Amino acid sequence: MEVETVPISELHVGDIVLVRPGTRVPADGIVIEGNADVDESMITGESRTVSKGPGAAVIAGTVASGGSLRVRVTAVGEQTALSGIMRLVAAAQASGSRTQALADRAAAILFYVAVASGAITLTYWWFSGDKEHALIRTATVLIIACPHALGLAIPLVIAISTSLGAQNGLLVKDRLALERARNLDMVIFDKTGTLTRGSPAVSGVAAGPGTNENDLLAHAAAVEANSEHPLAKAIVTEAKRRKVSTLQAADFEALPGRGGKALVNGKTIVVGGPRLLTESKVVVPPEVQKWTTAWAADGKTVLYVVAEGRLLGALAVEDEIRPESKEAVTELHQLGIRVAMITGDSKTVADSVARHIGIDEVAAEVLPAEKASAVKRFQAGGKKVAMVGDGVNDAPALATADVGIAIGAGTDVAIESAGIVLVRSDPRDVVGAIKLSRASYRKMIQNLIWATAYNVVAIPVAGGLFVRKGIDLPMSVGAVAMSLSTIIVAANAQLLRRLKLRPRGPVKKRNLSEITTSFYF
Repeated sequence: MEVETVPISELHVGDIVLVRPGTRVPADGIVIEGNADVDESMITGESRTVSKGPGAAVIAGTVASGGSLRVRVTAVGEQTALSGIMRLVAAAQASGSRTQALADRAAAILFYVAVASGAITLTYWWFSGDKEHALIRTATVLIIACPHALGLAIPLVIAISTSLGAQNGLLVKDRLALERARNLDMVIFDKTGTLTRGSPAVSGVAAGPGTNENDLLAHAAAVEANSEHPLAKAIVTEAKRRKVSTLQAADFEALPGRGGKALVNGKTIVVGGPRLLTESKVVVPPEVQKWTTAWAADGKTVLYVVAEGRLLGALAVEDEIRPESKEAVTELHQLGIRVAMITGDSKTVADSVARHIGIDEVAAEVLPAEKASAVKRFQAGGKKVAMVGDGVNDAPALATADVGIAIGAGTDVAIESAGIVLVRSDPRDVVGAIKLSRASYRKMIQNLIWATAYNVVAIPVAGGLFVRKGIDLPMSVGAVAMSLSTIIVAANAQLLRRLKLRPRGPVKKRNLSEITTSFYF
């Protein structure tokens, strides 16, 4: 069959496309030939790859590895699953409502108050016979009631808070999102790529009789050095970290859905999951079995290394929890905010993460289209909810939440759907965003109280209400008072810059117990 390269825009339903290893699936379709592991994390949120063979459905935008596929196209353009997610985002964003800025309303009201006060002052003193002072007092009222301070009370705080956030890695795309963050009752995190790094890491090594850990890793790394699978990269990385001896492999062969094999020092070495043991009829020694049983109970991925029918040992490979995640959850609890997690991973994996970092509520095995519905369930009873995520599959939930917060390393769609973006991909910055929101609100209220109280007192004095008691405010003093009020509001807003948003110090290094998995063979 001849292969022709064409633009994606020219694909039609029924066409057959070739998906090579390491490339993206161009359209939704059904596999008709070939086997490969497909990374669907951008759609499902699961960090594990999924084995695809004839008859399996594939989604546009996902990435194939370890083999090639021939796919019959079933949907293109606006009909693909990815486009459906985009429509969900648009619908959620359209359902939101806008509010008018409090500062604009207050300044508008003060304008009418100033004009009315000036008119009353002029009328009263003119008809009282004191025409000389009528104009002076009227001008003083208009000067002192100038809404500079009230007009600056909120916009200046917003400008400073937005700038302060940017300096600390918080990009505020939607001003109202930052304002709403002060009232949050719950923060919901996506798991993969948000609370976890979204990449596998070796967390346990169990060597069998006659083999030590370094030999086990050396043979496993020799085989996996030829593989593109994420689990293979984790094993090679761990071998390099431990500085084990490098072995050369030949005749590598990928075993889709099972693992891989190669010749190492003249021996056939196979690395794979539990299915490998069943096919090879390999017996697991008790000293290895106790570890693999414990790993499986924790939801970890167990890989076995077999040499010529004899088990060399087993490895546990997992998706590493970000070391900042536990601290972020702890600080949110200190702010009186509950923490939840939504993930497409299994309940075992989700519960493992929740235990390690103190998550209050968990929604596991949630499909992308269901994440927005899950957020709505958390919003039941009038709760104010923030959603933190990084993938395309998180976008509808980000748009549905009262406050959408995107991890900066995430996809463009997730970032576009969020009101706040965390540039540093650090979940502790969610705490910083909430602190900034609360501090900004306090400054707004302080400025509004000052500007309002100033006008309540100053306007009657400027209008000559206390002249008979010996208090007559000169026009020059009124101008100074007006300027002083503006200066006080501006200075109070500047104090917001003293707020510390960044984490206090580096977090501890990786603890292998604080790792979970979402990878399976």
